[in-house]
Amino acid sequence: MPSSSEALRVLRKFATCDIGDALVKLGVPNGGYLSGLKMFSPGVLCTKTRIFGPAYTVRMVRDSDKASPKPPKHFADAIPKDSVVFVSQPKGLISACWGGLMSTRAKRLGAAGVVIDGRFRDLAEHQELNIGLFARDISILGSNTFTRSSELNVPVTYTGLEGGEAVVIQPGDYIVGDADGVVAVPVEQVEGCVKLCQERYAIDEETRRFLENGEEMGPTIQRLRK
Repeated sequence: MPSSSEALRVLRKFATCDIGDALVKLGVPNGGYLSGLKMFSPGVLCTKTRIFGPAYTVRMVRDSDKASPKPPKHFADAIPKDSVVFVSQPKGLISACWGGLMSTRAKRLGAAGVVIDGRFRDLAEHQELNIGLFARDISILGSNTFTRSSELNVPVTYTGLEGGEAVVIQPGDYIVGDADGVVAVPVEQVEGCVKLCQERYAIDEETRRFLENGEEMGPTIQRLRK
């Protein structure tokens, strides 16, 4: 079911923690949490920064893979406005698959942010661009001879550091990132996610008021979170 513009507007207000808890209740694997990703830009774990937008996915393959398809154009030239670029890099590589020039292009095209399931480089350039970027790690090596782009806007699979059930990110799923982490919201779950986030927010605010007035945690939670 397509998400309404109002639901998306409301979803933007909630933290990744709120969204993840709601998605767990909705049965989304791992609550859509992409564990192992860290904010590097515009500042490391900057609490003032947030990215939000539909996923534009890029599937990378090893450079030695000659059988996989090639995209019709450079993936950085196909970034839709207001999207979050989600790059899936093959596992086990020490090289970066994204750099400062790519973020320069992404920002010019109006990208809402970048998420790298892998490594990137040129940290200072990204922070100077003031672009929201999350990644697993950083590298000094570029993609040349290591990886190449293969498919654009296809489903990609994310496996967290702890293993467990993988999260499949479909093109157009909503990616939300803040200092706490990154979560992927399936399009068909946006409405339900917003409803649960609103309900939990109201309960949390009431809980906070009781705690600030000196009430005990145990009885308060038992009473409000039946």
